[in-house]
Amino acid sequence: MDPNQLTISAQETDALLHLEERILRAVELVGSLRAEKQAIAAEKAKLLAEKDTLEAELALARESAEELRQELASLRDDREKVKNRIEHLLGQMDSLGSV
Repeated sequence: MDPNQLTISAQETDALLHLEERILRAVELVGSLRAEKQAIAAEKAKLLAEKDTLEAELALARESAEELRQELASLRDDREKVKNRIEHLLGQMDSLGSV
């Protein structure tokens, strides 16, 4: 065999080995990227579910806050009415006492 052919054959073999290594690294990279994508998709689904739960809780909290505001307004109104009635009764008692 010609030494030139032997050199070319060795170079071709080295090039093929290098190409094979690059292909194997690319395959490993694709596999790890797919696994990472799957993990990210699962995390996204978990976070979306958590977001939906929190939004539902927030809506309930807002409804409860509104009900409490209305109840507080009603209690303040009742307190004012009771205060006025007591003042009126005290006024009547004062007028009875001065007679």
